[in-house]
Amino acid sequence: MQDSAQQTNKYGHQVSFSDAVRVWWRIALLSFGGPAGQIAVMHRILVDEKRWVSESRFLHALNYCMVLPGPEAQQLATYLGWLLHGTKGGLVAGGLFVLPGFLSILVLSVLYAGFQDVTLVQALFFGIKAAVLAIVIQAVIRIGSRALKNAYMYTLAASAFIAIFFFAVPFPLVILTAAVIGLIGRYFDPESFVVIKGHSSPGDADRAVDSMMDSGVGQHTNATLTRALKVLAVWLPLWFVPLAALFITLGPDHVFTQMGVFFSQLAVVTFGGAYAVLAYMAQEAVQNYGWLAPGEMLDGLGMAETTPGPLIQVVQFVAYMGAFREAGALDPFTAGILASVLVTWVTFVPCFLWIFLGAPYVENMRDNKTVSAALSAVTAAVVGVMMNLAIWFAVHVAFADVETVNRSGMQLLIPDWGTIDLASVTLAAGAFIAMLRFKVGMMPVILVCALLGMAWYVLVAGGA
Repeated sequence: MQDSAQQTNKYGHQVSFSDAVRVWWRIALLSFGGPAGQIAVMHRILVDEKRWVSESRFLHALNYCMVLPGPEAQQLATYLGWLLHGTKGGLVAGGLFVLPGFLSILVLSVLYAGFQDVTLVQALFFGIKAAVLAIVIQAVIRIGSRALKNAYMYTLAASAFIAIFFFAVPFPLVILTAAVIGLIGRYFDPESFVVIKGHSSPGDADRAVDSMMDSGVGQHTNATLTRALKVLAVWLPLWFVPLAALFITLGPDHVFTQMGVFFSQLAVVTFGGAYAVLAYMAQEAVQNYGWLAPGEMLDGLGMAETTPGPLIQVVQFVAYMGAFREAGALDPFTAGILASVLVTWVTFVPCFLWIFLGAPYVENMRDNKTVSAALSAVTAAVVGVMMNLAIWFAVHVAFADVETVNRSGMQLLIPDWGTIDLASVTLAAGAFIAMLRFKVGMMPVILVCALLGMAWYVLVAGGA
């Protein structure tokens, strides 16, 4: 058997690229439940199971991704893949994270456009949603227990939850406020506010990424001006050259050009995830461009919620339907496929740009106590944000009909108790008990829930 020195690769750790690819595939296929569920899956696999990255470094990376426009979970995967194996690692991790959802929504969009039927996806993912809910709740408990070390952090988490859940305060404002509180708190009570430590603890010595960084061999993570300029020279053309080509060849009024420009703009304002821009996207797609009929956005969101990958992938459904209806000389199905590829490209290329450009500088700031205080406060707020997403997800899993109402300036989720789905609630409770009490692995829980859910769904549908 080879010793550690022989097994260490050029990145300074012992995780082979092929092993990482298999893990990123696994994460991609399990990335249900929106950002809370996806972050939970990554945390469980990379921090707890594989022990490739420490808790503090995972949270440090997550904090950076939370303040970026775009899907934070996909960007977190890109960031961690980059830490492990450089640019190719980031490309594989981020690309695979998107691929299953892209293929799933493409197939479902074809079925929807041709047959107006999404029953298949409902049957396939009925039980999986319940299992993912259990994973999300477990992640909130795990991350919360490690990030909320004192009354200040608990207060920040609770305040963030109340601000978003009850008052719909914009996500960027919540995160910015938490960071400012952390910066101020650093000078009043530094021990309480520097929760996310810059250095890894002695127990993290076996973590692949942390041992690499602590030994100083992670050359691919060095932040230099030359490297930053190279990143810009590659990723800006990848983003904008296709748009210029569409503008020149098809003109500004062609549906492909309009989509390329619109979804590029959307990519730089999507703070707080898909829900933050869903209303704006729906209004523009329905009323301004006529790409969707009223109500179809909800069907598309249902596809994105019940398939793996980022929720922002709903843009693919919008583009498919729009191009299908404005195909021109193209076959409608071909036009829809091309539009799906186009909007996916302009949505996620900026995500790689943000990570490859900024991550080296973020890593360099890990030892800065002022930055650590700000990020510690942001982490506490993120726990509140995850709780908000977890409750939102739980209510929509448990009830078929949920209404959002405003009362006395507060935003409330009001479920119709007559539409409670006892099967989903039972599956989610069973999954939660299995994972938390009996330490059953994530894959067996998801598989069993999927099989039980499909059986129940088929039996209920058959008896209807």
